[in-house]
Amino acid sequence: MKGWRSALGVRARLTLWYVAAMVIVLTVYAAGVFVFVSRSVSDALDARLRSDFSWAAEMWEQRSDGSITWFDADDPANADAVQDEDNPWLKVWTLQGKLLFQTAVARRNPLPETAVLAAHPPDQIVTVDDRGPTFRVLSRPETVGGKPVVIQVARSDATMRQELRELTLFLVLGLPFGVAAAGLGGYALARGALAPVTRMTVRAQSITAARLNDRLPVDHPHDELGRLAVVFNETLERLEQSFEQMQRFTGDVSHELRTPLTAIRTVGEVALRESRSPDAYRTTIGSMLEEVDRLTSLVERLLTLSRAASGPAHLETERVDLGELADEVTGYLGVLAEENGQSITVQRTSPAPCDVDRLVLRQALVNLVDNAIKYSPADSDIAIRTFVSDGDVGLEVRDAGSGIAPDRGARIFDRHYRVNTSGQGAGLGLAIAKWAVEVHRGQLTWQPAFGRGSIFRITLPRATTGASRAA
Repeated sequence: MKGWRSALGVRARLTLWYVAAMVIVLTVYAAGVFVFVSRSVSDALDARLRSDFSWAAEMWEQRSDGSITWFDADDPANADAVQDEDNPWLKVWTLQGKLLFQTAVARRNPLPETAVLAAHPPDQIVTVDDRGPTFRVLSRPETVGGKPVVIQVARSDATMRQELRELTLFLVLGLPFGVAAAGLGGYALARGALAPVTRMTVRAQSITAARLNDRLPVDHPHDELGRLAVVFNETLERLEQSFEQMQRFTGDVSHELRTPLTAIRTVGEVALRESRSPDAYRTTIGSMLEEVDRLTSLVERLLTLSRAASGPAHLETERVDLGELADEVTGYLGVLAEENGQSITVQRTSPAPCDVDRLVLRQALVNLVDNAIKYSPADSDIAIRTFVSDGDVGLEVRDAGSGIAPDRGARIFDRHYRVNTSGQGAGLGLAIAKWAVEVHRGQLTWQPAFGRGSIFRITLPRATTGASRAA
């Protein structure tokens, strides 16, 4: 069964389910109509039989000899009129079972068991089979002309059965037409309901890696198919962003790796052009190793940015004091500052604890201090200051460089953007620092320092919740 069901399309399955449902509904409806009509016709026949009994109990005449008769009962013109209202089937019995009177219709249609029914009148209408049409018989005692008698009336149910047969034939013949109409209507409804799916299928087949900006049509965004199309479009949007991130990372790699690789190749080719002394070769190899170190650092930064753009970072948070972190970074970069004749000072106003990932936040601070060392003149001071405000803790890095023009301040956190066009740096440090701070629900801002130089300020929540760990 699963084989043929899987071979059918959704439209065909919906149509079959609709037809099956309509068959059940129409069958139940037809059965209900038949039961209702049959009861109604049967009740009407019983009501006419009681009316005949009332007529027989009231419309009698007494002859001069004391006998009882009924109006026009023996008229030959009405002898065969079994269902004539003025000449029904009628018998009148004494309580001892003697027949006193019967109509011409009763003589022409003798019914079995009528004498037994008259002798013991039941308290209900009974059905008597005359080996043909059946009759319903009502037998009740009554007083006529001061004499106790048993009045017995009957009516054939042939007309009722004929009406029920005609109704059954109509319902049986009408059911296939109803099912056929239901099938056509169900197919039309299924076709109209699934038309958006057909359009979405055609559009989805045309979407390729080069056309990820296309979206599925959304006819009714609030129904089930509309919500499906919206979700699929959101998936396409995320997929497009992933492709853009991949292309951006590929562009970053090709852009940033070209210079160090070219430098390594050039140094090697120059060293191989002619014989050199061991010291010269050692110097050349040292230059190449410096470029390799620079290349390794660049690759690590690109990978960091790629992870930042690919989705939420997994943070291993711990309680960290920003002053202690500043001391750690100062010890790490202090040698580089000393080579330039610079000094790094850390000013702590008060303990500044926060829940962060130490390695991620440390990378942000390293990048800020490294930039300060690069762009500050010799014999200058680089100041790091921690602070505590309402619900927040923070850290500032102030350099003594030439500063940043206000019109460029909005772009300094963009990747590969360099204020200094001399080619120093890859333009990734501030972008990584901004990501590292924001992933902790913090904020990294820049402002010009009073006099000259720049101030980079990190602001973090003093205590973050478990949400930060999954940020």
